[in-house]
Amino acid sequence: MAQHAKTIVTETTAENTNFRKFGMKDKIGYLLGDFGNDFFFILVASFLMVYYTDVFHINPAAVGGLFLFARLWDAVADVTWGRFIDTRKAGKNGKFKPWIFRMSFPLVISGVLMFVHIPGMGNGFYLAWAYATYILWGTLYSTVNIPYGSMASVITSDPVERTSLSSWRTLGGNLAGLIINVVGPMILFVDNKADANHFLVGAVIFGILSIACYMGCYKLSVERIVVDETARSNVSFGKTVKGLVKNRPLIWILIASLTFMMTFMLIGAVNVYLFKDYFGNAKALSMVGLIQALTVFIGMPMVKPLVAKFGKKEVASAGILLAAVVYALLYFLPNLSANQFIGILAVGAWGYGLFNLVVWAFVADVIDYHEYLTGLREDATVYSIYSMARKVGQAVAGGIGGAAIAAVGYNPNLQAQAQSTLDGIHTLGTLIPAIVFAVVFLMILFLYPLNKQRTEQLAIDLAEQRKENN
Repeated sequence: MAQHAKTIVTETTAENTNFRKFGMKDKIGYLLGDFGNDFFFILVASFLMVYYTDVFHINPAAVGGLFLFARLWDAVADVTWGRFIDTRKAGKNGKFKPWIFRMSFPLVISGVLMFVHIPGMGNGFYLAWAYATYILWGTLYSTVNIPYGSMASVITSDPVERTSLSSWRTLGGNLAGLIINVVGPMILFVDNKADANHFLVGAVIFGILSIACYMGCYKLSVERIVVDETARSNVSFGKTVKGLVKNRPLIWILIASLTFMMTFMLIGAVNVYLFKDYFGNAKALSMVGLIQALTVFIGMPMVKPLVAKFGKKEVASAGILLAAVVYALLYFLPNLSANQFIGILAVGAWGYGLFNLVVWAFVADVIDYHEYLTGLREDATVYSIYSMARKVGQAVAGGIGGAAIAAVGYNPNLQAQAQSTLDGIHTLGTLIPAIVFAVVFLMILFLYPLNKQRTEQLAIDLAEQRKENN
């Protein structure tokens, strides 16, 4: 084993500190963090494009350009903020929690501003307002999400407990998704059309709920893994970069997550047009949101025993393969009713729900692998790299989604879309996800190296390395 710079990493215990042991409070606290995040994240992912096209009357291709530019900017913000946090010392409340408390209020305010519509303004004003508020929200989102995501690796070092945290995080996101996707269409749309005033009311309601969740996360979560900062001043960024480049698990989970996130965001954006125009029933989006949440609730108690028996990699790859098969089936069944479509879609949602339930545990593993390679515990830096990949995925999805909706001929000024446009929307919502999910399956199965056996061995090797360094 290569010699590493001495960076002392210790896990404080309940016996030598006042910290309680890892338990249900941590799980609920961590759940609340993504609950708070996803009130606006899912609102934006599912409905911001239709708000911009149907309320601001911005061309969908221009919306795609905005999404592409903003997400690429956010990717840079993620890495910058992650590196900044890793240079800060932990306080009495931890290293990451205080940033959630400080930055959540400006984040929520910026989220509400995105949905402010000033009547009677010109197209240039609305486009400029969209750029300013959306980019501001995305930048502030980094300041909360990076410390939140990094916190998982310092709440516990146990691989099974980390899988549990990943599942609870996903549950939190899906609870927010349940509210946004089920209640949202009932609030946001009037007579099957996006309503500016209703969108603003929805944003205010979701903002209040978001703040409450962030405060719950701050109160209930405990950071237990403490890094001795004395050696950090001697660490060069170059060494960090070399470790990242050599981190094969990180590289492949980055690529797989980027690809998955691109597809997931595309599905969310296209589904609005699919149900509003192809099926002529925007309210059916509520049922889609309910089904997506229920599949996660069903899958959650299954994940821990499945991962314990088969491993994270194995469970995630099986789930994403199932999703690919289901979306391919939906493409070849174009004459389904909305309810029939949703019924089949439920199986695919359960498949990619399994992937989502374990994906955050992958991140904790690659942070450990980075420490094993370099001797450096850099949770926020590594997590920010992962978050950057997801943001790039969102950027690509936003750019492609807007361009694709425009390319199939969507015109918000028409009462009814042309049949060729409807067929194009159907293809975007079925065949494209099927192809990309299949690619993600192949990457996880054949290229991501940390299977069940190697992950367990990594935990053992890292524990031994820490003892040697101490």
